[in-house]
Amino acid sequence: MREPAGSSPFCSAEQRRYVLVAAILASALGFIDGTVVSIAMPAMRASLNASLTEAQWISNSYMLMLSAFMLVGGAAGDKFGLRIVFVGAIGFFVAASILCAIAPSATLMIAARALQGLGAAFMVPGSLAIISKAYPKHERGRAIGIWAAASAVTTAAGPLVGGLLLSWGSADVWRLIFAINLPLGAIALYLLIMKVPADRPTASPRIDIVGSLLAVAMLGLLAWGLTGSEGEGASLSAAKVTPYLLGSILCFAGFVIVESRVSHPLIPLGIFRERVFSAANAVTFFLYFALSAVLFYLPMTLIGGWQMSEAQAGLVFLPLTIAIALMSGRVGKIADRVGPRPLIAAGSLLVGLGYAGLALAMPSQRFWTAVLPMMMLMGVGMGLVVSPLSTAVMGAVSEREQGTASGVNNVVSRVAGLIAVAAMGSLAGAVYPQFGVRIGTGFSEQHLAGSNDAFQYVAAASAVMCFLAVAISVIGIRGPKPPGA
Repeated sequence: MREPAGSSPFCSAEQRRYVLVAAILASALGFIDGTVVSIAMPAMRASLNASLTEAQWISNSYMLMLSAFMLVGGAAGDKFGLRIVFVGAIGFFVAASILCAIAPSATLMIAARALQGLGAAFMVPGSLAIISKAYPKHERGRAIGIWAAASAVTTAAGPLVGGLLLSWGSADVWRLIFAINLPLGAIALYLLIMKVPADRPTASPRIDIVGSLLAVAMLGLLAWGLTGSEGEGASLSAAKVTPYLLGSILCFAGFVIVESRVSHPLIPLGIFRERVFSAANAVTFFLYFALSAVLFYLPMTLIGGWQMSEAQAGLVFLPLTIAIALMSGRVGKIADRVGPRPLIAAGSLLVGLGYAGLALAMPSQRFWTAVLPMMMLMGVGMGLVVSPLSTAVMGAVSEREQGTASGVNNVVSRVAGLIAVAAMGSLAGAVYPQFGVRIGTGFSEQHLAGSNDAFQYVAAASAVMCFLAVAISVIGIRGPKPPGA
């Protein structure tokens, strides 16, 4: 979200604290749901009698709406005022979370998750934007640092707390994951409505609804084709995929035409003429494709195939969060000196080696000495990448395009996750149709071998994606500009 030049904080010093707490709580809503759902997926599948395709869409319906409408959410805050849009988004997200908590079937869960993703598309950009608008420039960095630290804590704590809850609770205890959003959201809404004044709109752009709808159709058709719409274990033959792929291509062509002609496009296409910006977004796509695939399907393998507890499986998220929290600041300073390219290339290589190691280690079924060390290697790699990749994206455009560049890069990472869950789930299901399901001990050996085989393909494909990111970063991302350039 861009802040207009000359704007000043819209609230007092005391009221800013309430803004910060509300923004942290709103971020926690999105982060906790995003990480815990993959841990809870085997339990959700058993409770809702969901197929692997339906499990993919429980994730994909959320990511689809979030990806397509996130930039619209940012523009809405400019047009109508950040507080009113943020309040509405939190309320909508919480209401959709309640629908998720009480959903009696997989179909209704998918619909509720789509509504939740729509709310998140307006809530996620509003969280950081309202902090930026509430705090003066000399205090903004510290406030954003507190927000980022709190976000890291909630991201790390979510799978651990959710895993403990799922391990010790009843078959339907996963519903509490969504129900916890009610008190968190209620506190955030109280603070924003009762303690924070309304801000004035800072811009009045036309919101590109047509572009967003075309994006939904484009991504939805692509994801629907890649998930294998015929059902559990269906193969992705050309005859099945081609109609959806052609429909997605037509929607993409329409999207490009609309974006090139409207006065306030969702994504200004001219920004991609900058080689470094395009290369950095390509690296983002491949890295976050791999990350999303592994973080979604590894817990399903451990819980459904290895019969591990959700609490132990939740530990796979910990190295990533700790590494990014500890490394990003220092790595960012190094990137300022040496440029982002060597750090992005080295980090992407480590991430790829971590995923390749996972693919090789799965048959050994050693969590503490094989799986967790590979996830630690991946975490270190992502710790090297995250900050320099942001530097490359933001440094490739002019100052007035910074907000747009950040928004586009965020959307690219979400789209990567959407496509990864769709494509890699179909790959895993084609290798072993019962992938991710907890079944009786009578089938344990066969089920274990099938689950391991399926995830090996997912991990190997993810490693290839990371190695492609290495090549693109070396070729497409330039080194640091000389002083004074």
